Amino acid sequence: MRFVIDQLPGSKIREVANAGLGRDDVLAFWFGESDEPTPLFIREAAVKSLQDGETFYAHNLGLPELREALSGYVSGLHKPVAASRIAVTSSGVNALMLAMQALAGPGDEVVAVVPVWPNLTAQPAILGATVKRVPLQVRDGAWCLDLPGLLAAITPATNVLLVNAPNNPTGWTLARAEQETILAHCRRTGTWIIADEVYERVYFAPGNAPGSNCAPSFLDIAEPDDRLVVAHSFSKSFLMTGWRLGWLVVPAVLMPALGKLIEFNTSCAPVFIQRAGLAALAGAADFVPGLVSRLKNCRDTLLPALAAVPGVTVAVPEGGMYAFFRIAGHTDSLALAKRLVVEAGLGLAPGAAFGDEAEGWLRWCFASNDPMRLAQGVERLAKFLRL
Repeated sequence: MRFVIDQLPGSKIREVANAGLGRDDVLAFWFGESDEPTPLFIREAAVKSLQDGETFYAHNLGLPELREALSGYVSGLHKPVAASRIAVTSSGVNALMLAMQALAGPGDEVVAVVPVWPNLTAQPAILGATVKRVPLQVRDGAWCLDLPGLLAAITPATNVLLVNAPNNPTGWTLARAEQETILAHCRRTGTWIIADEVYERVYFAPGNAPGSNCAPSFLDIAEPDDRLVVAHSFSKSFLMTGWRLGWLVVPAVLMPALGKLIEFNTSCAPVFIQRAGLAALAGAADFVPGLVSRLKNCRDTLLPALAAVPGVTVAVPEGGMYAFFRIAGHTDSLALAKRLVVEAGLGLAPGAAFGDEAEGWLRWCFASNDPMRLAQGVERLAKFLRL
């Protein structure tokens, strides 16, 4: 018997990482996480919760106090969002899967803007939906959306539009005018939008103080009853990748189904992890701007150094924590990434992991607490290319 999952490729990022197993001399930039640990005040909140014996089930949709705190946090960045429209999930990827389970099934059509983190397009495929891919384009050294092409792809037959901006892996970010056009079009076609906005705070728009603002969001322009689902995570902006805590903002009509889906998937997020999320939100104003400032410094350290390496083409990311680049003469990104691990001690993610549209590119996560590691990595890359 063949299953849908049998037809999906394994993680090419993990495949590269496995090539470096057992080696302590590899500078690893392959995974999408910072090398900074979660702040102590967040960890202490989880420890206290465990010491207080909070080891039991919680409400499917999350602790009421966390939903209220998320309402305040989201409303401070966007239009007001009621706590009744927020569901706590066991990670951002769980949030995305729950949204997809609610909105797509066998034979349905999902349009996705690519390249994108492979989990996003695997989810509808697992559920039996058809994924129509609309690729970003590189123009004048920057990643851009083919807006007419996207609108043409979204028809009344399209159940879901899936868009991740700021984007992993390219750093591309939707402009407000593009969001307005897309939302108006999806209203006409009756298409749901699933917006993965987990990198919204990691945004480097000129003129904005790092961390003081966020990338344009569909929440800024949508009405509460629009067919819009926005997925978020504590992983990136709060250095909580291993905690697996996220949330969804949905219209009220979707909340009953979402509660059932959470019950059938995970039942609830662990209480002690939700307490850590509460602490993170309470400290967001003090913590997030400094983190984003450090990430911007990392970006501004890595990008010029990469661009100076002969044969390298790299676009400056508007958001996220990745440099996405290609090297002249190298078209097999998986083979190149494996060679870099073995021969140069440099761990990068192959572009092929993000779809055929990204073949020939490499992704470098620049979220490092030590910018010198980034400089050392560039030196290793340059030396490898000279050999």
